[in-house]
Amino acid sequence: MTDSPEPPSFRLAYVPGVTPAKWVRIWHERLPDIPLELLQVSAAEASDVLRDGGADAGLVRLPVDRTVFSAIPLYSETSVVVVPKDHVVTAAEEVTLEDLADEVVLHPLDDVIGWDQPPGEPTFERPATTADAIELVAANIGVLVVPQSLARLHHRRDLTYRPVTDAPQSDIALSWREDATTDMVEDFIGIVRGRTVNSSRGRTQPEPERKQRPEKSGGRKPAAGAGKGAARGSSGAAKGFRGGSGNAKGAGARRGKPKRRG
Repeated sequence: MTDSPEPPSFRLAYVPGVTPAKWVRIWHERLPDIPLELLQVSAAEASDVLRDGGADAGLVRLPVDRTVFSAIPLYSETSVVVVPKDHVVTAAEEVTLEDLADEVVLHPLDDVIGWDQPPGEPTFERPATTADAIELVAANIGVLVVPQSLARLHHRRDLTYRPVTDAPQSDIALSWREDATTDMVEDFIGIVRGRTVNSSRGRTQPEPERKQRPEKSGGRKPAAGAGKGAARGSSGAAKGFRGGSGNAKGAGARRGKPKRRG
């Protein structure tokens, strides 16, 4: 007895800070027979996972190698500075890079902003991860500039953050290997772009149905024309009928009410 083939599934990688829940929910509503598997990867691992086929597509941070990957930018994240709650920065609603010039600004090895030149005073040793850098901020060793979603992801009660108005932003995109643009990838592209289930570019609308529409429409035209003609004829007949009815009514009125003789 041979094993039945496994049903197809769609594997979606996503980096920390990205929340794919809304798109996943729409996928399950539209394609309930195709499981969607989520795979969380670090920002540095995302390209390798997509290149090696570990995922069909990914919600990643730009840039990506455009000679290998296609990418659809989705949104940009505000950068914020994470500080202890009693830090002087918290007196302002937002800050600039110049405001951080005298601060020790931590620059973890997994940084995703991609600084040309990190602001502030450098540290002797870079933290290995953003999580490690958050611990150092809590210990009053420095401050950390990250995309806002990562500040929320690593939230602590003793820390807060403020927007940095002139810091580089981190761009989030849907990316996939260009030579592996499958039907399921196209389906997910349609979802993140907000296409409806009946969109002409969506795979969920069968091609034969689209070809039949003009034939159906063409088939109805003579009937519709005939219907209009019939309607006009009927309308005219109705007018004639009303006119005839009026004449008959008038005639009846004359015949039915003879003049009284004196």
